This record gives sequence, structure tokens and C-alpha cells, in this order.
Amino acid sequence: VKLVESGGGLVQPGGSLRLSCAASGFTFSRFGLSWYRQAPGKERLLVAYISAGGTTNYADSAKGRFTISRDNAKNTVYLQMNSLKFEDTATYFCKATRAHILGLDEYWGQGTQVTVSS
Repeated sequence: VKLVESGGGLVQPGGSLRLSCAASGFTFSRFGLSWYRQAPGKERLLVAYISAGGTTNYADSAKGRFTISRDNAKNTVYLQMNSLKFEDTATYFCKATRAHILGLDEYWGQGTQVTVSS
């Protein structure tokens, strides 16, 4: 099982980035997918979620600025981030989750750094 994030980098306030998370080793289409972020010294927080059926949810901090999407044919989940702010600076992680009768399957990527700075 592998989740590999990409697309992070340095961007000015007001700019945009598109993060990608490429998955392999499991049945991607059956999993809910999330983006989390973690700033230095702070806890990891949920940013956005998309279910296996395509239903989305966002943290208040992301509503109206970020869009999560998935491409099951490419086994990839995306996070389009617009109107970036200084406080969006963090390491962004993707997670795949599936609940089943025997418990919970949960996989994490290694993270990609997003820095918003002028």
C-alpha cells in the first residue's frame, strides 16, 4: 500500500496550488479520502474529505477556497487550494479510509510541504 503526495511548494498569499495523492496497493474506489494538514508544533487537522460516492466535506478554514476531488481511474485524489493565506502553511497529508465489518483500514501518505510566504 502506498500513498504519495505531490504538488506542494512555496506560494505567495492569494496564490493557488494543486496537491495530488497517488495511491496504489488497494481498491482505491472503495475508500473515503481525506486531506489533513499539520503546522509545526500543532496537531494534525482534517481539511477536506471525499467519500467513495463523491460526497465532500470541508473544514471551515477550507470552505470556499479549497476543493477536493478524486479520479478513480487514476487512483488519485486532489486538493485544489485557492486564495492561500499565511495560515495555510503546513505539511499536507492524504489519508485513505474504509470501514468494514472487521474494523477500519486506514492508510497515510508521507506528506507534502506547503509554504505560503511573501
